[in-house]
Amino acid sequence: MVLLSKATTEQYSYIKNYMPTAFSSTIPIVDLSKPDAKTLIVKACEEFGFFKVINHGVPMETISQLESEAFKFFSMPLNEKEKVGPPKPYGYGSKKIGHNGDVGWVEYLLLNTNQEHNFSVYGKNAEKFRCLLNSYMSSVRKMACEILELMAEGLKIQQKNVFSKLLMDKESDSVFRVNHYPACPELVNGQNMIEFGEHTDPQIISLLRSNNTSGLQIFLRDGNWISVPPDHKSFFINVGDSLQVMTNGRFRSVKHRVLTNGFKSRLSMIYFGGPPLSEKIVPLSSLMKGKESLYKEFTWFEYKNLTYASRLADNRLGHFERIVAS
Repeated sequence: MVLLSKATTEQYSYIKNYMPTAFSSTIPIVDLSKPDAKTLIVKACEEFGFFKVINHGVPMETISQLESEAFKFFSMPLNEKEKVGPPKPYGYGSKKIGHNGDVGWVEYLLLNTNQEHNFSVYGKNAEKFRCLLNSYMSSVRKMACEILELMAEGLKIQQKNVFSKLLMDKESDSVFRVNHYPACPELVNGQNMIEFGEHTDPQIISLLRSNNTSGLQIFLRDGNWISVPPDHKSFFINVGDSLQVMTNGRFRSVKHRVLTNGFKSRLSMIYFGGPPLSEKIVPLSSLMKGKESLYKEFTWFEYKNLTYASRLADNRLGHFERIVAS
């Protein structure tokens, strides 16, 4: 497990004299079992780029088992965890986020959903962990596709699978990430350390589930950060940059960050639904109706490379925005 010391925390970013905001009651909640889900999803994506999903269909037993195995993994000695392989880009990483100077009080597993990974660190239980991981990712991908198809219906797009087919494609470049944020009881009163800096997700959609520990915040259009109440039984959905482009800016990718919790560790599991590398990301013609495109065309491969070459807080989409005459 990562241990915290005053010497090692000097390199991290802080928010001085920051008083944590009260948990927001404004976070949209979508019940996937209700007929108004598609309408609420579109409204949430337009106003927040973020919403909570209940009645999602992912078995709680699968969620709890994977969380338990993840905690076991992160409690292993560092030399054992590193046997999974360095994050290039997939594998085990600690503190460094990417290759451009971003750091955070976090350790993580980053996995490609379409390739096998080395879990020999689990010994005779490696196959059990692999099966559990695959079961979880399969269930979450199914939920992601359901949500994306409800989005398409809510947007009155005739082709219901216009978004979901990109995740179902055998070449889909989707990613699964498990983040472990250790508790930080040594923090000085009035300070919060940024565990994962502000950023947007580059893919189409992100589905996040965490244990009952606070820390996640989202940035509102009015310029304020709000804290998201933790809920270990639900999932939180982020609009990604690619979906923002495909809807020509109607949906907005949400800027978010994670702050330290003084006394409890936080574990989050995120499925990032991405298109095939060759997929052209461009506003859908069915949503244009005579409007000018706000973005230049690019492939997911190009945007992914730009993401790896950028800092977390960089405005990546700015490279592809068009100047539209008013």
